[in-house]
Amino acid sequence: MSDAGALRIGQPPENRRQRLVKLCWMSLWMLYLAYPIGDLVSGGHTLPARVAGWVILAAFLSCYGTLVMRRQVRGTLLTWDSANLWVLAAMAAVATASCYLLGSPWLTLLSYTAIATAVTLPWRYSLPGVAAVTGYLVLVGVTCPDANAAATISAALSAFLGGAAMTGLHRLIRTMQELREARAAVAALSASAERLRMARDLHDLLGHSLSLITLKTELTARFLDQERYDEARAQVADIEKVSRQSLVDVREAIGGYRRPKLAVELAAVRTALHAADVEVDADPAIADGHPGLGPEEEGALGWALREAATNIVRHSGARVCVVRLAEFMADDGARTLRLDVEDDGVGARHAGQGNGLTGLAERLALADGTLETGPGPRGRGFSVRATVPLRAQASVPTDEPLAGTVQQ
Repeated sequence: MSDAGALRIGQPPENRRQRLVKLCWMSLWMLYLAYPIGDLVSGGHTLPARVAGWVILAAFLSCYGTLVMRRQVRGTLLTWDSANLWVLAAMAAVATASCYLLGSPWLTLLSYTAIATAVTLPWRYSLPGVAAVTGYLVLVGVTCPDANAAATISAALSAFLGGAAMTGLHRLIRTMQELREARAAVAALSASAERLRMARDLHDLLGHSLSLITLKTELTARFLDQERYDEARAQVADIEKVSRQSLVDVREAIGGYRRPKLAVELAAVRTALHAADVEVDADPAIADGHPGLGPEEEGALGWALREAATNIVRHSGARVCVVRLAEFMADDGARTLRLDVEDDGVGARHAGQGNGLTGLAERLALADGTLETGPGPRGRGFSVRATVPLRAQASVPTDEPLAGTVQQ
């Protein structure tokens, strides 16, 4: 059955087909009315008694229907409501009067009362309420004028089993309602996480690219003022390349495919910092990759390198940028890879935790990594230190960087 036609337990019907299905399920419970109706048409009562019986049956069904309709209108489990409690009490009173007036066949109405009790009371009180109504049914059955042990036992079993089944359904509906709410919450969290991812990607991508475009535009204007047209044309060509690459990166970020590589990011960082007259001191081995570095971890380090370079271009006024990558043994024995980016600029006074560093910390956390920022060596400049775990097994390193890695 399609979702549009599927009947959702505990929810109001949304179309004609669902209303029909619910009506059929409700009609099955009406089969128990064969006992009182059969008693009325059997001719065993006087005319006034039969008229009173039909009136009592109509009043009882009106109370029962009121509970059902209130539940359908609300579309969820009935909460504790004094109005529902009064309707339930009226059902019990009418059923009791019918038993003492017309005999034991009318004990069936108390079975309906037990089922209505299971639906009306909060689920934790449903089963005790059903047991109480069942006990009351037995009491009425043994004290009514034509007490019948077999009819009393049959009605009591029907009342308790039907009420217990409805209690289970009551709990099932509540659980399904909680699951629907949890699913909606998960969907909202997933959408929020996706929005945060897009915000981080666009901030980092556009921040880096636009900073580079701004620098090259300023250089172009300077070259034009000095009539150095060849250099200006070269800068314009670079601006075009950066703009086209930025467009590709934004499209990939929106599609969730953007995963920076250290080699690519190092080349981009060299270009951006060179345009800003910042010397880059980076070990060429960084571009060769590292054994045991997974794609998620490499992507997180790539974003760290990009964000650090963007901050240097925007804020630091640095002349030299040092980039190092080294493997270490953590305190718990796990192997980690650490990227250090340091500059000799103005330092931490202009490096508060803005959107870029906050988003970078979130990216590293998703890869089980950490981010540390602060003043550079001897309190000069600014330092960004990103650490990620190495997933693959390899030879156990010492406290010093392993062979093939670089330490400051």
